[in-house]
Amino acid sequence: MIQLKARIALELPAINRALDRAVETLPEPVRPVTRHIFEAGGKRLRPLLVVLTARLLGHDGEDIHDLAVTLEMLHAATLLHDDVLDNAVSRRGKPAAHTLYNVSSVILAGDALLAEANAQVARRGDPRLTRCFSEATSRTAAGEILEIAAQGRVDTSAGHYEEIVRGKTAWLIRAACEMGALAAGADEASVAAAAAYGENLGMAFQMVDDALDFAPESATGKPTGGDVREGKLTPPLRLYRDSLNHAERDAFDAAFTGFAVSAADAESVALRIREAGFDTAVRRQADTFLDAARLALHSLPDRPERKVMLKMTDYVRDRKK
Repeated sequence: MIQLKARIALELPAINRALDRAVETLPEPVRPVTRHIFEAGGKRLRPLLVVLTARLLGHDGEDIHDLAVTLEMLHAATLLHDDVLDNAVSRRGKPAAHTLYNVSSVILAGDALLAEANAQVARRGDPRLTRCFSEATSRTAAGEILEIAAQGRVDTSAGHYEEIVRGKTAWLIRAACEMGALAAGADEASVAAAAAYGENLGMAFQMVDDALDFAPESATGKPTGGDVREGKLTPPLRLYRDSLNHAERDAFDAAFTGFAVSAADAESVALRIREAGFDTAVRRQADTFLDAARLALHSLPDRPERKVMLKMTDYVRDRKK
């Protein structure tokens, strides 16, 4: 894990400088909103994966950071829009943008971010990169729509959940690795392996995120049980619901489908999930995807970046927030 942290520390300054350059290319009225979302921080996982994959496959140019941040711009645009849709009050411990700026400005700032990201990819003149970015955009939107349609429903199957996650989370991480490989001029087999690594890493990342939703707020910095209050039947919540007796399940379903789960009820559900080990069970389920990610990675060159990307699978499995 030290190796992973050292590489992140090495790459982050260049990634953040590229984000600053990207913000300066935007029309002046939207810059305050975009600066706010970027200054709130974040893991920068997607641009980091673009850089690592490109380096792994032989790209040594410094221009890779400007390509890498296009996916962070897309991700930030989705966060701005999500916070408006969810009426969220905070993002990463800071006020959500729409609580500081008017809602219309925040939505339009997200649109401007997405448009500029598209333009930056297109300026590289590689149709494969443009296609990859466009597909990531549409798949992410489709995943978000599927998730909205599933809210408040107790009949969401495990398969349907995976379809949601593949769209809303995994495809963007897949695109990061695929774009890095394409930028390096890798062959088809290497591009496919990089994409498979990213997609499986993304699936596991979201499953662990869903498990962490029921951790104490003191550990994650986020309100406990947000998913149950928002009507999202994630894997730990499905395991919890399946464990209830008939009367308990009827009561749960009524509150869940009516979006009437209180903060206190969510805390109680979270405690029972932790005591029963359902969050741990979901982390074990995520291991299936992490094993597939590692397998894909082993077909790529044995260079320092591959070791860092292997460590990233451990980070995803074990992360605490």
